[in-house]
Amino acid sequence: MSDVELEEFYKEHLEEAIIKQLSKQKNISLDEAMNLYYNSKMADYIHEGKYDIQYLDYKVLTDYLIKELSL
Repeated sequence: MSDVELEEFYKEHLEEAIIKQLSKQKNISLDEAMNLYYNSKMADYIHEGKYDIQYLDYKVLTDYLIKELSL
């Protein structure tokens, strides 16, 4: 597995963890959590690797996402 493939694999699992945590914390469906996540700035930042945000813990990122979305 190349470094690029490994990075993409990591990002996919990070996104999955954020979505599951968001669903759990806000008591919403996974579909709703997925919709909220993928329509957020955070999703773009993680996808682009902006600010190295993808290296933060998923729980920290979920809390940030909740604040960003004012949930």
